[in-house]
Amino acid sequence: MSRFLPADHSKGDERTIGGYAAVHARPAAFEGTDGFSYSVELLTDRVDDPRGAFGAFLMFLRWKRMGEQGVQGHLESDFLAFAATAAEAKRALGAMRVEAVQAQLDALIAARDA
Repeated sequence: MSRFLPADHSKGDERTIGGYAAVHARPAAFEGTDGFSYSVELLTDRVDDPRGAFGAFLMFLRWKRMGEQGVQGHLESDFLAFAATAAEAKRALGAMRVEAVQAQLDALIAARDA
């Protein structure tokens, strides 16, 4: 059962992907150029990179159009932010503007379909 949670703008800047999730208490959702709905998660992993021990990337979950609700696939960006800790890398990626995240999704769909 879903419930309405009013936006709490004291928690961040909803124009950034991290701020959007904090303000709305849920991940941002996007419509892909392929017509599917996607939600996005900010994830980190250890990397062997001089820019930092942790890299952060976007994972887009593609939701089913019909039938039982569920995830039908996903797309992952390259590492987009690096830092000494996972929390710092995630925070750096969280500063990305929502429009830039949409552009990343559009590029991933185009690359997949090429």
